[in-house]
Amino acid sequence: MSDGELVTRTLLLASPEETHRLGVRLGGLLEPGDFVGLIGDLGAGKTHLVRGVAEGAHVPRSEVASPTFAIVYPYSGRIPLYHADLYRLTGYDDLYATGFMDLVGGEGAVLVEWLDRVPEAAPTEHLRVTLAHAGGDARSLKAEAYGVRSVALLTAWLP
Repeated sequence: MSDGELVTRTLLLASPEETHRLGVRLGGLLEPGDFVGLIGDLGAGKTHLVRGVAEGAHVPRSEVASPTFAIVYPYSGRIPLYHADLYRLTGYDDLYATGFMDLVGGEGAVLVEWLDRVPEAAPTEHLRVTLAHAGGDARSLKAEAYGVRSVALLTAWLP
């Protein structure tokens, strides 16, 4: 497998609880240096997934908050977990000024909501998860892995 190979998985999730459980599974698999970018409209399930990831990484539930105003919120768990929300940013320069790029590839895993707002924030190797409304409480999830570690993460998460 080459570093440039793309591997994808697509699922239909029946409920917010199922989205959360899938996040818990991903959180248990994350390692330092992992980068997960989340894309989806308002209400698509990004926050449910993030809360599950945090739980799976053993972050106390009381610590998990929306970083919309802080841009990046650090969590202490099994590994350091950095949760970013790029919704309010207008471009890469806004993100760069936050010091966010110093976290990428570092001692913890990085979760980024609204990656589509600043796609250049993603390193070459990353996991991109797109959530979309699929009627009622159902959501579709498309996961794309870029790079060797991200492919391994995706295939362990969604075999």
